[in-house]
Amino acid sequence: MRNLKVMTAYRGTKYHGFQRQANALTVQQVLEEKLSKVLNEPVTIIGCSRTDTGVHANQFCFNVRTNSNIRTLGFTRGVNGELPDDISILSCEDVPLDFHARFDCKGKEYIYKMHCSESKNPFASDLMLHYRRKFDVDAARKAASYFVGTHDFASFCADCTNVSTTVRTIYSFDIEYNGDSVIMLVKGNGFLYNMIRIMAGTLIDVSEKRLSPDDMPDILAARDRLRAGRTAMAHGLYLNRVFYDEAELLK
Repeated sequence: MRNLKVMTAYRGTKYHGFQRQANALTVQQVLEEKLSKVLNEPVTIIGCSRTDTGVHANQFCFNVRTNSNIRTLGFTRGVNGELPDDISILSCEDVPLDFHARFDCKGKEYIYKMHCSESKNPFASDLMLHYRRKFDVDAARKAASYFVGTHDFASFCADCTNVSTTVRTIYSFDIEYNGDSVIMLVKGNGFLYNMIRIMAGTLIDVSEKRLSPDDMPDILAARDRLRAGRTAMAHGLYLNRVFYDEAELLK
């Protein structure tokens, strides 16, 4: 028995998230079907995270146990030859049998992309949020600075019923602004359901002066979803990197 650690990337537009569902097409379903064909045995993969409908991944890790003796390069080439154009295997390596893509993950980095212009970008309609106003990046950066550190993020969670704690640590929250493009880059040790999308939506509300940057401490302290801002659309969100080395995470 072998355990393979696999990095993949996918465009989430056509999929109802990563995790397999009974009545909807998901990334996990497609991957398991193609892996089973290449490995010549039925397999179940373990993903590092769940992503919502329409969310993308620049780097997503899963592990899979197999009896196949296929070489890792042969695995990468073989599976990529079977996958649709919107899912790609980036790398594959043998790891110890006890490696678990979700439980061994030390942290993640997400990005949220916005196209800020009256005119839509026909090349990014499903890849960036189209925001028709000028984005107040200075106010958003000030507000985002309050997210950095260890806090209770219950106000930024759509459904906290399935977690033992809503305390998370954000190591960095950077906002890049270039022309019509705004990119929010967030790194942390873990994230709650819809947490990034709610933080992004809250920063949009800050930009529109519906909220003040200095409201953020009170919103965090309230532990009330109704106190935070809107939930930004899913198609602007990407899982950008996953970390299994804590030193790499803290760089």
